[in-house]
Amino acid sequence: MDSKERIFRVDTFRQRLISVMSRKGIKSSGLAQAIGVDRSTLSQLLAHDNDRLPRVDTLMAIASKLQISVDWLLGLTSESRSGAEILSQSMQLTPSLPLPSDASLRVWHKEAMGTKIRYVPANLPDLMKTEAVLACEYGQFESVSLEQVMETTRERYQEALLPGCDLEVCLSVQCMVGFAKGEGLWSQLSLEDRCQQLERFAQVTDELYPKLRVYLFNETRNYASPYTIFGAKRCAVYMGHMYFVFNTSDHVITLTGHFDGLIRAAEVHAHQLKDWIDQLINEIRD
Repeated sequence: MDSKERIFRVDTFRQRLISVMSRKGIKSSGLAQAIGVDRSTLSQLLAHDNDRLPRVDTLMAIASKLQISVDWLLGLTSESRSGAEILSQSMQLTPSLPLPSDASLRVWHKEAMGTKIRYVPANLPDLMKTEAVLACEYGQFESVSLEQVMETTRERYQEALLPGCDLEVCLSVQCMVGFAKGEGLWSQLSLEDRCQQLERFAQVTDELYPKLRVYLFNETRNYASPYTIFGAKRCAVYMGHMYFVFNTSDHVITLTGHFDGLIRAAEVHAHQLKDWIDQLINEIRD
């Protein structure tokens, strides 16, 4: 460390230590006793003419007592919280029903209004589902009515119409084809219901493009669990009746990179989707 950097670290340490002591209402005598050093030693570290940093063990004791990070004290980061505190606040498990009307989802969507939202749905995107599909998917839940689910779906659609909306969706070709053929959950749907849903899908994506962009990837080459990236501040991975929520920029950046990879690998791009769906409808009607 050269002399200029050392002076900067010493000055930053002193200013930040004084600041956090003042904020927490801790006097130098109390801190000195708590960390096991003489009061005179701490007074020297706080003096304006001090030109040295504390010993490593003293620095660690100060950070531990004040619940701040050593890196922040030395001016190496702007994040003042300790690593353990950052970890506990950066991740959370949020219980949830697999419903578009889930309270947490509604709050996160509203908070992210005006920013880019990236979405890998569990099946079809909620904002474009028809009543028949919603009844098939959510009809077994006693805690919520079909009208409530439909209202949330309409709300999502209206949000997509607002100025500043920027929504990207990635789902697999296999998901779309499986729906069209009435596989799995969708076996209860008639051919006409499935065609109407696909027509609605094509209509909405065409109407809202380019504010809404939907890409189809091939899950034999790429994989994605359901997740949503709400702007730059939060991402939520759906785990089945709960969300694993990340609140740090590093996690958001990592998932954004994964999402961008799905777009780069897409077999059907947003501007091609309507024609692709029209062809799929023709195939299942034949």
